[in-house]
Amino acid sequence: MISCGEASGDLYAGALATEILKLEPDAAITGFGSERLRAAGASLVRDFTGLSVTGLTEALRVIPRSWQNYRALMRAADVEPPDVFVPIDFPDFNFFPARAFHKRGIPVVYYISPQLWAWRRGRLKTMKRVADRVLVIFPFEAKFYEEAGVPVTFVGHPLLELTPAVTPREPFLRGRGLDPSRPVVALLPGSRRNELRAILPDLVRMAGIIAARLPSTQFIVARAPHLDDDLFARLSEWPAGAAKPVVIEGGTDAVLASADVAVLASGTVTVQAALHGCPMVVVYRVGPLTYTLGKPLVHVDTYAMVNLIAGSRVVPELIQEDFTPDAAATEALRVLTDPQHAATVKADLAAVRAKLGTAGASRRAAEAVIAAARRK
Repeated sequence: MISCGEASGDLYAGALATEILKLEPDAAITGFGSERLRAAGASLVRDFTGLSVTGLTEALRVIPRSWQNYRALMRAADVEPPDVFVPIDFPDFNFFPARAFHKRGIPVVYYISPQLWAWRRGRLKTMKRVADRVLVIFPFEAKFYEEAGVPVTFVGHPLLELTPAVTPREPFLRGRGLDPSRPVVALLPGSRRNELRAILPDLVRMAGIIAARLPSTQFIVARAPHLDDDLFARLSEWPAGAAKPVVIEGGTDAVLASADVAVLASGTVTVQAALHGCPMVVVYRVGPLTYTLGKPLVHVDTYAMVNLIAGSRVVPELIQEDFTPDAAATEALRVLTDPQHAATVKADLAAVRAKLGTAGASRRAAEAVIAAARRK
């Protein structure tokens, strides 16, 4: 039984399920996920679409549905108990079934560790109690769990094998009516409803500032799949002086591979950008109450995953009040107008990629999951 609760987790869950079935073709996989996990051959108990949010106060709104999903998952386990439970990130939900399965004596292999090293470290006690093994995708995470006495295995990052080959920049841009000789700025405002509402309006304003300072700039908006059209209504307020954006749904990798710089919401997409060598400006904003309540729980001085992997701030982060249209435009324009700076950032991103291990993370994770099921 696999449980994930957001788009990136569903991507990793699908890849994991695919590898499990290659190794054990007769395995039955069920759980909580979405299209990727279903397409890989799993039988879904529930689909998480619309459940994923960020922020402490925002999460309160989805508690009733989360509880319904938890009960459905446990009812399915009553009918057919799993040999192993694999929660994927999403700790605010996944810790509940993980506790329940641990009490039932079912092995728990936690894949894609929650960022316990970054904030709310008190949850490490829960992880230590319920997880038979944690499979981590970043090299620095292994030491964190080893020091806490939690069985851990570094499997590498699944995006190394999941990042697809993409159309080269020139034909990709020309095919969408863009000029490859002119600068391209990619806007990636997130994949959750509350992210879009908090981030997209200022990205639209930022585009106007960039266009005023560098009129030749072109813009691409990478739209996460299955988001409602109303979330992109702000694009109708696109600045008059800026080239109209090209909106591409479900083509994040191709967009990142073709852009000169990306301005993007903090999250897994920062690793995707690093894998494509795309310089980036990382932005993020949550509700004021969420930020005030959450900030004392944070134990790191940087948020972007690429910076955490690098061990230094190799790309700029504009978080909360630091995220303004002018600040984001200034950082993006620095990449577009300073070739030496852009080259330095690309070199730093190449170093980040090198730290992520080698391809095959999903296969190594599948082997660990199957081993735990056999030990049951």
